[in-house]
Amino acid sequence: MTSAETTSITDLLDRATRGSVWAPGSAEYDGEVAGFNVAVSHSPAAVVVADDADDVAAAVRVAAAAGYGVAVKATGHGARATDDTSIMISTRRLSDVHIDAGARTATVGAGVRWQQVLDAAAVFDLGAPSGSSTAAGAVGYTLGGGLSPLGRTIGFAADLVRSFQIVTADGRVTMIDEHTDGELFWALRGGGGGGFGIVTEMVIDLLPMHTVFGGGMFFDLEDAPTVLHAWRTWVQAVPESVSTSIALLHLPPDPALAVELRGRTVLHLRYAHVGSAERGQELLAPMRSIAEPIIDTVATMPMTALASIHMDPVEPLPVIERGLLLSTMTEKTIDAVLSAADLPVATVELRLMGGALDRSPRSPGSVGGRSSAFCLYLIGVAEPAIAADLPGVLDELLSRFTADSADRAFLNLAGTGSMDLVRAGWSTTESER
Repeated sequence: MTSAETTSITDLLDRATRGSVWAPGSAEYDGEVAGFNVAVSHSPAAVVVADDADDVAAAVRVAAAAGYGVAVKATGHGARATDDTSIMISTRRLSDVHIDAGARTATVGAGVRWQQVLDAAAVFDLGAPSGSSTAAGAVGYTLGGGLSPLGRTIGFAADLVRSFQIVTADGRVTMIDEHTDGELFWALRGGGGGGFGIVTEMVIDLLPMHTVFGGGMFFDLEDAPTVLHAWRTWVQAVPESVSTSIALLHLPPDPALAVELRGRTVLHLRYAHVGSAERGQELLAPMRSIAEPIIDTVATMPMTALASIHMDPVEPLPVIERGLLLSTMTEKTIDAVLSAADLPVATVELRLMGGALDRSPRSPGSVGGRSSAFCLYLIGVAEPAIAADLPGVLDELLSRFTADSADRAFLNLAGTGSMDLVRAGWSTTESER
């Protein structure tokens, strides 16, 4: 692409929108294309920082007329690379949150992060179906399905959507729900949204809760086999008021971590119980008696502290991810998790599925992760010394779980590999629909 062509599209976008428009080569452009996952690089022909939904619509019309594709970025947590055949639209300024306490709903702009929703809802003693990282964008997470640390109790975030404001491919702003456009509403709630339009705002149901009994227990690597076997048995009997995951972590020597955890390989049991602290303590007791944890953070917490359960990174990182849904957890699963202790992989996580995650909502959506037993999620940090080899290491590790695989992946946690496993999560009828 020549500089004249780049300038031309930038000028067209600048005249059509009220927000900022940046061309390659400027510091502002570099700042806008940078996302949370810095392993994914973007080089769009231009970036539009939209002021509102009308700006998004105008940018779509200009891009279409000029023969460009469109990419969308809020936080860049789940990004895939964008090149100079596309215009990037940043939705970060669409950052309004409105709480209707009477209706128990939140109207959430496309640039809003989950922590903003949790903070706004907490004023009314309400909660929201946030992901494990509350720094992630609420809309993008929800379009992919949305697997919350409370998922077994509340279901997928996509199940709680009432309506969307969307910019369609022809550059029109419209409102949709199950009554106005049932087909599109179905597809957006779990299908990722990207092929159907740009969601600029959504209305979601809020949760009648302001606290949760939750946190995590960190165990020494020597205790990992014992704890994993016990967790496998324990999760077979927990009620759907309990959501839990377990992860083998290679922790960095980060001063932000507790001294006892810095630079160690540990097993992290994550736990969340929706209900009384007394009942939460009782349900967790079998796991607390298995081994002495290094640190135990499980306690009653406000919904605004939901991120402390998983303790996901808060600073941008170069990460490569892989995901897979499992139909069961066997001895081979445990062996595969433990085998990662000697690999340059930051996280090997198993999330318990089931409960409300298995049930279709009143208005069905296109979430492809239902009726699986566990969600496996692998994360590697692409440090320069291992970046070239890391994709192969992750793929080989993923193959160790083949015996227990459900042969599909959940869109939010599928990672940056092939999308074939995600597509396998939809039946032929659903894919055609």
